[in-house]
Amino acid sequence: MKENREKIKAFLARVVGDYDLQDNEDIFGLGFVNSMFAMQLVLFVEQEFKISIENEDLEIDNFNTINALVNLVERKTAVLTSN
Repeated sequence: MKENREKIKAFLARVVGDYDLQDNEDIFGLGFVNSMFAMQLVLFVEQEFKISIENEDLEIDNFNTINALVNLVERKTAVLTSN
């Protein structure tokens, strides 16, 4: 889980720059993310973690914080390993 968190933080660092983004801070609410970057974020998660983001996963609550992204990845990878 720590490795997943670090990968997500590194990706988001490209957008937040020098801002010290905390794991529970809303990247959308802080104004760091626009709709174009949101699509890039979805693609990053799919490609980096080799998971499919389904329509039902496309809720802002799954993508608005580092913690939410880590939880999404963990849930999706748990499904893959249990099949």
